[in-house]
Parts: sequence; structure tokens; C-alpha cells
Amino acid sequence: MKVLVCIKQVYMSGTDMTIDTNTSWVHYKPGGFRINGYDEYALEEALLIKECTDKTEVHALSVGPARVEAAVKRAMEMGADEGIHVRHDKEGYVSPYHAASLVAAYAKDKHYDIILTGVMAEDDMQMQTGQMIAGMLDYPYATSVMYQKMATGQSLYVERECDNRSRECIELSMPCVLSIQSGINKPRYPSLSNILRARQQKIIEVPAKDFDASENREKVIRIFIPELKPKGVFLQGSQREKAAELLRILHEKVFI
Repeated sequence: MKVLVCIKQVYMSGTDMTIDTNTSWVHYKPGGFRINGYDEYALEEALLIKECTDKTEVHALSVGPARVEAAVKRAMEMGADEGIHVRHDKEGYVSPYHAASLVAAYAKDKHYDIILTGVMAEDDMQMQTGQMIAGMLDYPYATSVMYQKMATGQSLYVERECDNRSRECIELSMPCVLSIQSGINKPRYPSLSNILRARQQKIIEVPAKDFDASENREKVIRIFIPELKPKGVFLQGSQREKAAELLRILHEKVFI
């Protein structure tokens, strides 16, 4: 069995950033990046599948510029057998459609049985890449997966998270695509043996221009930081004094 995990490199919370007016995107200081947290759950689920299934390989793939290699290496340190970097040197906004088209173009002839993604990206909060990969490859898929297991040799049983703490139980024929929800497992720390292996093993690099992939179908017009809302006012004094002060403020603001 072959499992492909799609990972995205995102900036670390608290990293200094500025808005680049020329590109209408965010500029981050170097070095403040990591694997998207939701994708770590997807990678861990792939590793659990490997531990329960004989002769299973786990490949980790990421689309992006040179800095993305660090995220691919991290996935290999956590246990991925191979790392693939689809080299896309354009910094700035990459639409889910364009990223999905690159992943699908790479995976279409690689005979993967399962393709896993995180349920969403932490930086732009998009939740579309996994579904688009499935659509381009014409694979069945499930989103917000909270549980999965082999049903038969050619199908997966999965449980999707729905509203009101309910779950939808479905069976998917393979090959298929799953978007993994957080909380399904606990991502592991890299072992020393995997760290040493990852240091010696080369990442497979494929230029994005080698694929006949679709470009962005949309563009970012503007990105901005919302203005701070006015701070609240804490009234002091007794209940009668606070009530009188509140009434005065409401009259002043012409609310009553």
C-alpha cells in the first residue's frame, strides 16, 4: 500500500510579519516556519496505517519555494519513508486550486491507495485542497475524518465529524482522499533513528513547471489588519451610581 500525505509549511504563531503592498500578501521574517498543525495529524494517521498494514510506504509532499524543504525533512524525521518537494518558487498567494492541481499532476500515475491532507490550513484558513485533489483525480473522498480503519482489502471505513457532536459513517473504495480533523490522534515526536535517516536521505525535487497544472483562478485584491474596536468601559461605584452613569452614557450616545 502507498499513502501520500500533503503537508503545507506555515508561519509560526507570533512571528513578526508585514503586509507587502506590492504583492498584496504577507511578508514574514526568515526562519519562522513549521508544518501546518492539521497536516501533522494527517501524517500521524498515515504512520499509524503503516504500523497496522504490511508493506506500506508513506510519502510526504509539499508545494512551495526552497524553504519548504525544511517541512518535508521534518515529515521524514517523524517517519515518512520519502519526501517530495514540488518546487514552486513564486512567493505570495497560491490558491487551493493551483496547489491541488500540482499535487494531482504528481500523484496521478504514482498509484497511491490513500491521499491524506489536513482538514484546513492554519495561515489562510482554506479548507478546499483535499476535495479538489479528489475531484481532479476522480477519487472518492471524506472530509473532517475523526476515525478510519481498513474495511476490506479495497475499501476504508471512516467516520466524519458533523454538527451537534454527531458523526457520519461511510465506506470508501480505494484509492481515496481523506481530510483529517485535529484530535483524531496525537502526533509523535521524531525518533533519533528517523532523524539520522532523514539527514542522509535526499528529497525528491520536481519543478512545478514540469506539470501541466492550472494557475490561480483567483487573485488577492487586498489584505489588511482589521482596525481595533473601541475598548470597553468598566463602571465604578455602587449599583445605584453605576446605573446612573450607564443611563448618562446611553443618553450621551443617543441610544435612548
